[in-house]
Amino acid sequence: MEFNSNKPIYIQISDSICEKILSGEYPEEGRILSVRELGAEIGVNPNTIMRSYEKLTAQGIIYNKRGIGYFISPDARHRIVQIHKSEFLENELPVLVHRMKLLGISREDLDTIWETSN
Repeated sequence: MEFNSNKPIYIQISDSICEKILSGEYPEEGRILSVRELGAEIGVNPNTIMRSYEKLTAQGIIYNKRGIGYFISPDARHRIVQIHKSEFLENELPVLVHRMKLLGISREDLDTIWETSN
């Protein structure tokens, strides 16, 4: 895994796990690597992995079965979509709309691009 210096590593790891859930690579109710296993696999301190797992647990995306390991929550996909959709609408879309207005990009321009991308 290659890391971006603009974002904390534990968040990048959390995002990577979410992408794997959304893509189906990590199925709901499936077990994921332990903190130590994932740390060794990607070359990151287990404490950093633990922060990622704590974040995902707090969001209800994964859960811990004591003594067995971490598992993907049954509604993880739905939770991830809701979280990312909310973050996009609150943080990214207003910036994008502002930039579109500055550049004179109309809704029609956006509709054309939207229709040709599908």
